[in-house]
Amino acid sequence: MTNKYNVIIEEGEDGYIISDVVELPGCHTQAKTYDELIKRTKEAISLYLSVKKDSKLNKSKFLGLQQLEV
Repeated sequence: MTNKYNVIIEEGEDGYIISDVVELPGCHTQAKTYDELIKRTKEAISLYLSVKKDSKLNKSKFLGLQQLEV
């Protein structure tokens, strides 16, 4: 059985691409290329779930992302 996770992807100041998994607090990684980032993010999710398998995970439903300028 597979699950879907929402991932926020940003470019850091140092040029690395950073991913943050919305449903898994503290689950994030970085890489120089998008393909490597996706691979590392999947690994990070797997490791996170293997450690947190007994804990209840955030089951909130992701509604969207909005960028605001203030």
